[in-house]
Amino acid sequence: MRWLIDGFLKARVPVVVIAAALLFVGYKDVRDMPVDTLPEFGPTTVEIQTEALGLSANEVEQLITVPMEQDLLNGVAWLKYIRSNSSPGLSSIQLIFEPGTDPYRARLAVQERVSQAKVALPGVSSPPQMLQPLSSTNRVMIVGLSSTELTPIEMSVLARWTIRPRLMGVPGDANVSIWGQRERQLQILVDPTHLRDTGVSLLQVVETGANALWVSPLTFV
Repeated sequence: MRWLIDGFLKARVPVVVIAAALLFVGYKDVRDMPVDTLPEFGPTTVEIQTEALGLSANEVEQLITVPMEQDLLNGVAWLKYIRSNSSPGLSSIQLIFEPGTDPYRARLAVQERVSQAKVALPGVSSPPQMLQPLSSTNRVMIVGLSSTELTPIEMSVLARWTIRPRLMGVPGDANVSIWGQRERQLQILVDPTHLRDTGVSLLQVVETGANALWVSPLTFV
């Protein structure tokens, strides 16, 4: 160790020049290095939501969540495991992929399966929607709504069609989720006795009600 120190002391000028060059190169690389303020530490995740207004949580589980998990999404490339949650009127499925999986390739693999859901799912739900990719630290703010004049349905309409579009217009905002909303619904109340007398099955009622709803990217009738 002594001979190394003696060598540095004898060659002071070259040592200072080399140290200055290393500092300059390091400073330049640090400025050009792509660094995230909040780096992503979670695994690659893709979430799919399917709305089925009027169905209970048990019906959503049986008619939508389980068929999508077993018949459509099971076996997707690089998939590690699946999480799902069935609530009244909404099915949410999260696909967690192996560490290091490219998010874009994972979303492409899931999109190929989701495109088949229009044929596989019954006509009691809207087409499944794949949510935008979110960061592990995506929730920046949580806003609560309360009113003594508006009903829960009116507040839901206000949140969905007025507040959410304005928040989505904020630069850098990727997603605005609404929890606890209550949608306006058209419900068909079935009388089993009347169905039996007229010879109409419950499946026919479901298919007729589904065909009576016309959905487009602009509106619904």
